[in-house]
Amino acid sequence: MTSVALLGQILDYANRPDPYPLYAELRRTPVVRDESGPYLVSTYWEIKGLLHDPRVSSDARNLTPDAAAAVGHEQDPDLPPSFLLLDPPEHDRLRRLAMRPFGPPHTPRRVFEMHGELAGIVSGLIDGLRGRDTVDLVDDVSYPFPVTVICRILGVPREDESHFHEWADTIAAGLDPIGTAEERAAMAQAVRQARADLARYLAELIEERRRAPRDDMLSAMATEHGPDGQLSPVEMITTSVLLLIAGHETTVNLITNGMLTLLRNPDVLKRLRGEPGLVVPLVEELLRFEPPVQMLPQRTTLADIDIAGTVIPQGAPLFLMVASGNRDPRRFTDPDRFVPDRPDNEHLGFGHGLHSCFGAPLARLEAQLALTELVRRLDAPQLVEDPPPYRQNAVLRGPRHLPLTIGGVRD
Repeated sequence: MTSVALLGQILDYANRPDPYPLYAELRRTPVVRDESGPYLVSTYWEIKGLLHDPRVSSDARNLTPDAAAAVGHEQDPDLPPSFLLLDPPEHDRLRRLAMRPFGPPHTPRRVFEMHGELAGIVSGLIDGLRGRDTVDLVDDVSYPFPVTVICRILGVPREDESHFHEWADTIAAGLDPIGTAEERAAMAQAVRQARADLARYLAELIEERRRAPRDDMLSAMATEHGPDGQLSPVEMITTSVLLLIAGHETTVNLITNGMLTLLRNPDVLKRLRGEPGLVVPLVEELLRFEPPVQMLPQRTTLADIDIAGTVIPQGAPLFLMVASGNRDPRRFTDPDRFVPDRPDNEHLGFGHGLHSCFGAPLARLEAQLALTELVRRLDAPQLVEDPPPYRQNAVLRGPRHLPLTIGGVRD
């Protein structure tokens, strides 16, 4: 089977429920080039090395024009990229400014001190399932939980969720490299419009917080000054857009994939119910076994790089297939088996290097709390269908719905 056929199949919605056999086929050659242009890197050590390699850029402006057109990386003329899509030193400055109100070194206890509040949110959502014999885990818990949390952290009114939900879905869909050149161009236009709408909405909130600050991240970004100065108005908007979307999109998948995996492994579910502390290594294994981000398609090379005997030329687009690397048998023993307390589990689920996930501590805590409480409180949960219907997105992979039958809700 050729690499061209494999990439097409990985992106094909028909294989969304189980792309892992395709990744195994892809790993036979650590680096392959697709006919559309990108180089696919599929093995653990090679991916990890590139995530730490300063010759690899996250800034699409470093792609050659032909490569940018081939993979659909078009720049938004109205709103510059967030720090996620920038390189040092600009990336480092913006990330430090965003981190000030969110975590170490300036607010190191921020996530830790949210434990009680987060537990209350997830408990309230599960309370709302009383009296029902069927639920949709996505609509009832996995989506509203992280959305409520990120809204509280940023200072976005939860009642405005209906406004930004569609914008966020469109922007997230824009990460997906699926489609013809015409389809990708149409998607790029839709993403630009969604970013513009969300930017206007957040700009109004930021101005409100500047005039009347509260205890939230928008207020901190609008009013605080540090050694790196202050975010510009445009930087506040791009950072807020990133945090609002990244703050819930991947966590929805992590929680949903987690519950699906537990229901497919009833012995592990039973063990977690009797051993709640198991949830900490279990979430790490979920991040390896069913990572919410399957690939990182927005990378390019700043120089010719020799990887496993293949020279990737300067300016070429890179797809780092992290879900494939997470199941590389050269790194993980029995990689296709879910081992809840797997030792030495340095997965790629949150990336690595300078672009490692900004919100990883929060996502970990949200998943730990949600899965612990779902397993403890839902009586006799059963899948209605397996596999469930999946989201279209091949990059942010997870069920769109996860219908369950339950025997009740415990106190």
